[in-house]
Amino acid sequence: MILLALAAAVAQPSPVVRTDDGPVRGETLAGGSAVFRGIRFAAAPDGPLRWRAPRRPARWTAAVDAIRPHAACPQPDYGEWNRAASESGKEDCLFLDIRTPRLAASAKLPVLVWIHGGANRGGAGGGTVESTITDGGIVLVSIQYRLGALGFMSHPALSAEQGGPSGNYGLMDQQAALDWVRRNIARFGGDPAKVTIAGGSAGAQDVGLQMLSPGARGLFAQAIEQSGTAGFGVAPRTLAQNEGVGTLIASKAGLPPAVSAAGLRAVPVERLLAAQEAVDVPDLDDDSFIWLQAVVDGRVLRETPAAALAAGRINPARTISGVNAIELSLHGGLPAARATVAREFGSQADRALVLYGLQPGGTPVADPRLGDVTAQLANDLTFRCPTVAVSQRLTAHGLPVWQYQFDHAAPGGGVTHGGELSSVFNVVPGAPLRAYWTNFVRTGDPNGAGLPNWPRYDVKERGYLSFGQDGPVATRDLRGDICGLRDTP
Repeated sequence: MILLALAAAVAQPSPVVRTDDGPVRGETLAGGSAVFRGIRFAAAPDGPLRWRAPRRPARWTAAVDAIRPHAACPQPDYGEWNRAASESGKEDCLFLDIRTPRLAASAKLPVLVWIHGGANRGGAGGGTVESTITDGGIVLVSIQYRLGALGFMSHPALSAEQGGPSGNYGLMDQQAALDWVRRNIARFGGDPAKVTIAGGSAGAQDVGLQMLSPGARGLFAQAIEQSGTAGFGVAPRTLAQNEGVGTLIASKAGLPPAVSAAGLRAVPVERLLAAQEAVDVPDLDDDSFIWLQAVVDGRVLRETPAAALAAGRINPARTISGVNAIELSLHGGLPAARATVAREFGSQADRALVLYGLQPGGTPVADPRLGDVTAQLANDLTFRCPTVAVSQRLTAHGLPVWQYQFDHAAPGGGVTHGGELSSVFNVVPGAPLRAYWTNFVRTGDPNGAGLPNWPRYDVKERGYLSFGQDGPVATRDLRGDICGLRDTP
């Protein structure tokens, strides 16, 4: 009987789906689900297509294998977390992966589109579809987009060539992938009218920016921001400022000030990546945030995140937004803390110094779960308070929001940036993010049978769900004393 079962499994045909660009061949998995790895959604953005809006690929007629892992987008090696992606990086990288529990156009299953993180300068989409989150009756899509200078650099020569704006090519890639999903996902069992976009860290920022970009209107119905917002708590850049950064990168790459667009495209990718790493970004304390400042280029983003959110110029979406109890450390550590408070809290700085215990003669405040004062300050400024500000803006415009803070770790341990991802894509006892997320993707509400109630956020109660060591608990007013002093999305 075992041999017969194995033989039957081996005999299962590889599924072929005909997209509107051409047929792709995937892999059949146990239980009748299927996975497709490396479906091309745009032409290779290299050579003359470097620093241009993504274009549809040339159509093909013979089935293309979409079974094996594919290249990531070019990126420096920042350590173990992205080393494999760095080693596989190629400019021909605009691929998406799909895992579906039911490969039938009649299924009309809700769709989760994942936008990976990595500071918009590292990371990859590969591997995400190995998750069995699709067992909850959803289709999972993971997309890639151009990173770093290749994905977000502006330059006067590029702006002149492209009718005024340049930059934000990575956001355009995401929109091209979402448009591909709209056109094709029904053939993989998904419902194009029930698309949730989600991301972590820079991926969450990109989710927030897509909620504000006219080019993304109509491409999704719901959104999940995990540890990131459109503004990320830092001042946005104008097109001119981003062109200035691009000019610095070109100079570091050995190019003359009056370099042409063609001259920029002739730079080997390795030299370009080295040049972006060598730039000291004006008015930015931590240069690792170089591509985390939203760029108001005038085309993809027409106004600052704060202005768009205040005015309600938002692509409407039901939203989950949250943070980890501890994310990243404060650049400059304790010696920089007082100056950081003075700069970031403005007229409320004196009150903030007292709350953090940083006033003269004060004792810096430590917390057993939120960390020392530098961890609290870094994560309030970059994650918690921006999340609160965005929740308030969305709610004020009538959009449903569910807010959370994640602090579930092994006994005696703590969480860190990205620590919640395992609970989303795997089943982790005591931290049922996967169940809440699946409910949200399916119904537009994270609540469901057997789960503690997650209150919808409102500006009066400010309720959120705390995923603590003992499981989820509804509470209210995330970091209200501090975030009440700062209103930056």
